[in-house]
Amino acid sequence: MRDIFGESPRFAVLIDPDHEKDERLESLLGFLAKDMCDVVLVGGSTTDSNNIDVLINRIKTATNKPVLLFPGNSYQLSPHADGLLLPSLISGRNPDYLIGKHVESANIIYKSGLPVFSMGYILVDGGKSSAASYMTQTMPIPAGQSNLAAQTALAGQLLGMKCIYLESGSGAVQPARTEMIEKVKKTINIPLIVGGGIRTAIDIRKAIDAGADMVVVGTALEEEPDQIDALFTAFCDHVAI
Repeated sequence: MRDIFGESPRFAVLIDPDHEKDERLESLLGFLAKDMCDVVLVGGSTTDSNNIDVLINRIKTATNKPVLLFPGNSYQLSPHADGLLLPSLISGRNPDYLIGKHVESANIIYKSGLPVFSMGYILVDGGKSSAASYMTQTMPIPAGQSNLAAQTALAGQLLGMKCIYLESGSGAVQPARTEMIEKVKKTINIPLIVGGGIRTAIDIRKAIDAGADMVVVGTALEEEPDQIDALFTAFCDHVAI
């Protein structure tokens, strides 16, 4: 886990395999070749395995940064990745995404030999309906319920999760509130990942100051890959302060 999180916050880029053939991905990979991230996450809510291997190999050709699977279903697996963030949707009550999908894929994951990092996945309201909420048929935690988010994260830690992902959903109107990030971070002592709705340097700074150990940017870079230059620079400058 130290290689992923380290002593200071990390900047992660999330790439959806559904966009493997998007022309804008080539531009993003060009920026990744300049080491403009610390970690690359690969995954989506609907993608099957067809594009995963090809995409991961393209990413690994562009950068030597760790490439981790962040699967939305049991088919999004690849032996070419450097590890697997295995999410359990602890904010929801759908048994399939708490343990069911994990049982289906357990043998495949085990035989793959991939390093596995169990992750408590907490979906929070980002101001619009998300693909994650729709696909998992679960309600996100309301944006103002910081105590509920913190207690959910603590439950994940007590269950043995190695990290917590606080997620507003792909394309969220707003990221998780700073007060929620702060409350969760003060309640747990495992790494905290924050993603969803992070589009600006201000969003990044707020998440870091609130205690995020890793900030994840996805949709914003899919729409405008060249934003990564300004966002990563702002991240590095702020972490160095």
